[in-house]
Amino acid sequence: SGKFTATRNRITKRGSRQLRYALVMAVQCGLIRSRNMRLKAFYDRKRAEGKPHKVALIACANKLIHWLYAILKNKKGFRPI
Repeated sequence: SGKFTATRNRITKRGSRQLRYALVMAVQCGLIRSRNMRLKAFYDRKRAEGKPHKVALIACANKLIHWLYAILKNKKGFRPI
């Protein structure tokens, strides 16, 4: 499971274009201002792995959507580090 190395993985174009754009813009603003240190650390880790900027950005957007789902599901607040 952790050994998968794909050479041609692209972002899926399914779903809402506006939601995808909003997530990416939220991640970019969070990274520029360094407001969310967990997201910044995740981005830096992906860049250290050799991922391009856009790939790391989409990975952060995916991480953000997972966090949002967990917050809504558990009905708890977000605690930034």
